[in-house]
Amino acid sequence: MSPELKIAFITGAGSGLGRSMALAFAKNNHKVAVADINLPAAEKTVDEIRSAKGEATAIQLDVASEREVDSAIAESVRSLGGIDVLISNAGIQIINPIVDFTFSDWRKMQAIHVDGAFLLTRAAMRQMIAQKRGGSIIYTGSIHSHIASPNKSAYIAAKHALLGLAKAVAVEGAKHGIRSNTICPGFVRTPLVEKQIPEQAVQLDISEEEVIKNVMLRATVDGEFTSLEDVASTALFLATFPTNALTGQSIIVAHGHFMQ
Repeated sequence: MSPELKIAFITGAGSGLGRSMALAFAKNNHKVAVADINLPAAEKTVDEIRSAKGEATAIQLDVASEREVDSAIAESVRSLGGIDVLISNAGIQIINPIVDFTFSDWRKMQAIHVDGAFLLTRAAMRQMIAQKRGGSIIYTGSIHSHIASPNKSAYIAAKHALLGLAKAVAVEGAKHGIRSNTICPGFVRTPLVEKQIPEQAVQLDISEEEVIKNVMLRATVDGEFTSLEDVASTALFLATFPTNALTGQSIIVAHGHFMQ
């Protein structure tokens, strides 16, 4: 990507992985649109960026709303001057066995993870094509984009879907200089993962310590959580990679939890 392509739009950026990526991109001279359904959280991230002399704008966004997504991308373009990097990161987790999973919860998971990714991609690609300077689209997948574990059927289905979307974008975006890749982190101690620890302890009838050691980290090579910095660094690498040699790919950042 050319050095002048420096405007990033990041969803779920009020906390966790999104916040970490927003701060990392701002530190590396990107203007950042910090989008989150929780506006105060987004504003807090923006305050951190601005206190470090970076440029950012906060946008409240429900990624499952077509109207809000189109409006948010347009607002970001007006505020920051365009969009060169889209990171579709917003997500939730609902844990239940398939036989107990309600259809409403299933649809909610797909709406946020899959519908949201599509709506953001469509809006961002339209803008990138109009700008005629290429761009990079990055999805936050998971090791569950490749593997399965109990009680996460909706999440696993959604994260698998992102791999297909990324490949489709890579094919259609190539002639416009738009690349697309998916980052697949292992377990990172974000609020989303912290919430899962006691939930899985109850469902699996084991201690929280056993959830961490024997469920989350058992398959890693070193028993370590993936860090926020690990994921943010990977996002920066993918966003700034200079050619189509790296597009349509799944990059697993998981301490060896899953090896291709």
